[in-house]
Amino acid sequence: MAKFSDYLRLVKFSHTIFAMPFAMIGFTYALKCSDHSFTEPWQWAVLLLQVVLCMIFARNTAMGFNRWADWKIDAENPRTANREIPSGVISPKKALWFVVINALLFIATASSINLLTASLSPVALAVVMFYSYCKRFTSLAHLVLGLSLGIAPVGAYIAVTGEFALAPCILSVLVMTWCGGFDIIYALQDAAFDRERGLHSIPSRFSARTALLFSTLLHAVSAGALIWFTSFLPGRWYLWVGVTVFIFLLGLQHYLVTPTKQKNIGIAFGTLNGLASLTLAVFVILDLLL
Repeated sequence: MAKFSDYLRLVKFSHTIFAMPFAMIGFTYALKCSDHSFTEPWQWAVLLLQVVLCMIFARNTAMGFNRWADWKIDAENPRTANREIPSGVISPKKALWFVVINALLFIATASSINLLTASLSPVALAVVMFYSYCKRFTSLAHLVLGLSLGIAPVGAYIAVTGEFALAPCILSVLVMTWCGGFDIIYALQDAAFDRERGLHSIPSRFSARTALLFSTLLHAVSAGALIWFTSFLPGRWYLWVGVTVFIFLLGLQHYLVTPTKQKNIGIAFGTLNGLASLTLAVFVILDLLL
């Protein structure tokens, strides 16, 4: 019988660190830079909990659905054959029930925040679940994945204010291109398998050198979006520490992973990107709060 820890591994719960820090940036920016105010001092904490739960439920839905939709493909790929569904740890039926439950919890939680988050919750789910089928027909699946994560800061801002604004949308572009860029690096591992099975990705369509060039260009856009976003912030010295570290870690990925040196993909994908998002969030939030 599947254990709770098996479901955490199913959805790679540790990878929540990619998008969650940006949701916290969007949330803090909304608190400090919008006209919204709370009638009770504790309301912001309740709202923060709602945002965190929305993030968890949405990501569980997206990753669970991805694993369910791809389990037969994963079973044929030596790199992914030991994942929970193809290895038999979790049945496809139970995985699908996990997805349904998390989707309903996401919609219920989002609907408890405000009218706009309630209205947009099905749209958000459609985007994050649509990604799972993209590699069957387009090499732009990396950007769809980026869009799925890029919803986080905008959603957190809307949760506080009930409206859109330019700054969190710029942050969304940052997340979309940053995630798209590192997903191209990650997809290098499956380039040969994807070509054989007719699956689409930048690495399966182009050479490793060209794929890494696309990744570099996307990360250049990320850096530009980050600089633009800083124009909306107070801009104290510690903000620039966070910006410098984030951009340095983007560049380090491309130093560690080259067309002829791909053994460091795991470090570049997981460790460096998790550290980049967390570090940036800490320093941006400090800049907003202090």
